[in-house]
Amino acid sequence: MTVILGVSALYHDSAAALVRDGEIVAAAQEERFSRRKHDERWPSGAIDYVIRESALDRSQIDAIVFYEKPFIKFDRILETLLAVAPAGVGQYMRAISLWSRDRLQIRRTMRTEMGPSFRGKILFTEHHRSHAASAFYPSPFESAAILTIDGVGEWATTTIARGSGNQIEILEEIHFPHSIGMLYSAFTYFCGFKVNSGEYKLMGLAPFGEPVYADLIREKLIEIAADGSFKLNMKYFNYTRGMTMTAGAFAELFGGPARRPETPITKREMDMAASVQVVTEEIMLKLAQRACERAGSKNLCLAGGVALNCVGNGQILRAGIVDDLWIQPAAGDAGGALGAALDVWHNFYGAPRTARAGDSMRGSRLGPAFSDDETAKLLEPFGAKFTTYTDAELPAVVAGLIASENVVGWVQGRMEFGPRALGSRSILGDARSTTMQQTMNLKIKFRESFRPFAPCVLAERVGDWFEMRHESPYMLLVAPVRPEHRRSDNGARTGLDRVKQVRSDVPAITHVDYSARVQTVDRERHGILYDVMKEFEKQTGCPVIINTSFNIRGEPIVCRPEEAYRCFMLTHMDVLVIGHHVLLKKDQPPMAGAEAYRAQFELD
Repeated sequence: MTVILGVSALYHDSAAALVRDGEIVAAAQEERFSRRKHDERWPSGAIDYVIRESALDRSQIDAIVFYEKPFIKFDRILETLLAVAPAGVGQYMRAISLWSRDRLQIRRTMRTEMGPSFRGKILFTEHHRSHAASAFYPSPFESAAILTIDGVGEWATTTIARGSGNQIEILEEIHFPHSIGMLYSAFTYFCGFKVNSGEYKLMGLAPFGEPVYADLIREKLIEIAADGSFKLNMKYFNYTRGMTMTAGAFAELFGGPARRPETPITKREMDMAASVQVVTEEIMLKLAQRACERAGSKNLCLAGGVALNCVGNGQILRAGIVDDLWIQPAAGDAGGALGAALDVWHNFYGAPRTARAGDSMRGSRLGPAFSDDETAKLLEPFGAKFTTYTDAELPAVVAGLIASENVVGWVQGRMEFGPRALGSRSILGDARSTTMQQTMNLKIKFRESFRPFAPCVLAERVGDWFEMRHESPYMLLVAPVRPEHRRSDNGARTGLDRVKQVRSDVPAITHVDYSARVQTVDRERHGILYDVMKEFEKQTGCPVIINTSFNIRGEPIVCRPEEAYRCFMLTHMDVLVIGHHVLLKKDQPPMAGAEAYRAQFELD
């Protein structure tokens, strides 16, 4: 037996993953245990969990592997800062302090944190190789092209690779400071959203605007070659020499300073979002074409933060560039922990690989689970009231609650690995409702009203409701709603007010451009959620429901039952289902401070 622990930490979304004889046993982000969103610290909680889930102890771990090489990354940071000196002297001093304090001590940290019983190897792999491994090794392909795109690793920001059997060969790289991830984050920053988390907002905002700045971006900000390679004009960016993403020239180009967070969103921000999205999709398409040509395969695997741009992913699929596409559900830095472990298994240990139909991610349900008895005990201090149903009873009960326009918190089985709620830690609602999008955004999620919700659709019915014939179990593809389910947009509303327009038979999940970020649900991956949706279709004739992450603004997705109960009680959620227990809001004792908590958002 060979046990490998992969770790990503210190930059964004720390995580741990455990692989035993090539099998993915467990994986989770640290934020789910620390309750600090995008926690970048050493993932002590996640490591404790994956080891506990494996029923092993630290003495049985053969190797711990870090997902990138810190000394090479530090070399890049110093070389970049020295190249722009003296402009970056403040950033230089901060970098020296930070790196000398902990990041260059990572080997010592790994040994210390693992404790005296750990006698295994300490290994390192490259950042983009970790991404490539996370994309290819769990995929269903014997061989494939691999494309990884993110902000930056050590030096690489984009790589094209070939995967075959148990081998990955890096074929091409684009290096820092030229980065599509950085370009997109610059627009995220300038539009008033938080870098490394607000990119989803920018993508959701894009359909409200027109790509009027796309030619300006191509002319001034980025040079794009026919093969998808690119070069940024660093005159407009500040991330190599300062603490902001954009330089003064960027503001001059777009007619004024960056939008301040929490201020009204204007047409400029909508159009900027639409424009950078169009340019990003163009580059993704060209890079996908190049990757398939270089690798000699029309199977494509994607990873890296930009692979979470599900609009671009959908464009790749519909463009006919690939025969098949597989995207790592934890495509960002967290997935690097899993990729690092798999890379060591297949390359350091030389283990063979057999591709599996579907994939080997287990539906990405790789986190903790709680039994009904554990849940009841954890809810006891709250005085929670619930009714317990059997496997046979629960689907019809929950489907009926959703059909009656109740907002349902849903906790089932093992928690998802990655940023998407995939039916284990989800909030469910009726996609047919004309008011559900605003209700869930403003009363449950406490977030911007324009943010779209994703649909779950029965896998066998996806082609009946969306212009898509490909499975999408990890909610990483955007597709248009089919014409027969659309309703005419009469143009009476403008700007963000367009979100109130009823434009399909499932308006709660239909974005203003008639698109939706689709998750296909099947029984093998999603268990009882599939049964609930079959029953919902039986009751309503509709195989589509809303699925959004079980969390509120500024907090990670819930992990434990008590976190789910707190979220349930602090928001206007109507029902909570944990395992076989169903809790109705009207039956629960008041939670101290809940009204004041809700009021702070509702008064904004």
